[in-house]
Amino acid sequence: MTEVITAVEAADIRFPTSRQLDGSDAMNPEPDYSAAYVTIRTSSGQAGHGLAFTVGRGNDVQVAAVRALVPLVVGLPVDEVVGDPGAFSRRLVGDSQLRWLGPAKGVIHMAAAALVNAAWDLYGRREGKPVWELLSDLTPEQLVDMVDFRYLEDALTRDEALDILRRAEPGRAERKRRLLARGYPAYTTSPGWLGYTDEKLVLLAKQAVADGFTQIKLKVGADPAADLRRVALAREAVGPDIRIAVDANQAWGVRQAVEWMAPLAAYDVYWIEEPTSPDDILGHAAIRREVAPVKVATGEHCHNQVMFKQLLQARAIDVLQLDASRTAGVTENVAILLLAAKFGVPVCPHAGGVGLCEMVQHLSMFDYVAVSGTTEDRVIEYVDHLHEHFTAPVRISGGHYLAPTTPGIGAELHPASVTEHRYPDGSVWREETGHE
Repeated sequence: MTEVITAVEAADIRFPTSRQLDGSDAMNPEPDYSAAYVTIRTSSGQAGHGLAFTVGRGNDVQVAAVRALVPLVVGLPVDEVVGDPGAFSRRLVGDSQLRWLGPAKGVIHMAAAALVNAAWDLYGRREGKPVWELLSDLTPEQLVDMVDFRYLEDALTRDEALDILRRAEPGRAERKRRLLARGYPAYTTSPGWLGYTDEKLVLLAKQAVADGFTQIKLKVGADPAADLRRVALAREAVGPDIRIAVDANQAWGVRQAVEWMAPLAAYDVYWIEEPTSPDDILGHAAIRREVAPVKVATGEHCHNQVMFKQLLQARAIDVLQLDASRTAGVTENVAILLLAAKFGVPVCPHAGGVGLCEMVQHLSMFDYVAVSGTTEDRVIEYVDHLHEHFTAPVRISGGHYLAPTTPGIGAELHPASVTEHRYPDGSVWREETGHE
């Protein structure tokens, strides 16, 4: 009997991170890390899990967007979904009427990401492989078949993508061995949340170095004097050999970004992240020209592969920061990794949020094994929050992500965490919301 998808569940899950100001930055002073949490169920009793990350209010809107896509998923044969991930992705992002709400951007695109990632989780579980390994074991032809080249061909053709993958193919086995032995380099944002005291920043920065991290990141953009003080304190705490990145979270205009960065650069800042509107490609290019040798990084709010294409074509970024659930999940991120490889731009994914560390590690590890073939100047963001809620949490050792070995993408929450943090009726929220 053919196995089919019988149900898709979407739950509004929120964590009260605003109480300790975890995740606080110039544009999001009191975020509650949240997830539109998706479970795909099949007629054989199997399940796949994915999520779209938000920061509190509006998570219900994200859940509603997922539910709008459910009729496109329920009833599909599972072999069809996992056998042609590109077609499944195009089915979700290409629906003629729901596409109007994007197209390929915003909550409807993030809803597609949650469902696509849940499908990849299901695929990995069926194959008994973590998603990074599942992807790395596919042939170059299977990988390029996922990619929709319609809007990319002026920057990346199918033949160019095949060449990239075929060049990397002979070294896959050795890189997989190295990855399993050592892991993938990480950097930590945990010391740098904007709401933390100077004392906490210094303590956590020193701890990061002791834990083996070679890069930390600080939030900036609310107060220039405070930023200068905090970056100086961090540099003193970590010494001259540790990279310090800063992140404005879109707080500045183009000219303001250039002016604000000038004094910070004296402390050997490695990159400035999201210095201006994430949609302003030419603005990023102008900032990059003016703040060099400080690098410009962005991408966590980049809508889709076409926007990444333009950032690369315009030479607007030095570091590409893809996100596991902003674009349409694993499948679209394969295209983005191939674009980055074509333009020779390192990928350092965004992972500041619930479940993002768990999911995005698979993309970087696949990139290392089967696409770029290198970890030079590449690091995955790490934040030390909320991992205890996942059944297969990330593992960090010596400043590296250890390669996950659990099948799937790592987005499954413990049932008790779902029950307690469901909004507004979970036990964590009842007192605050007055929900009985």
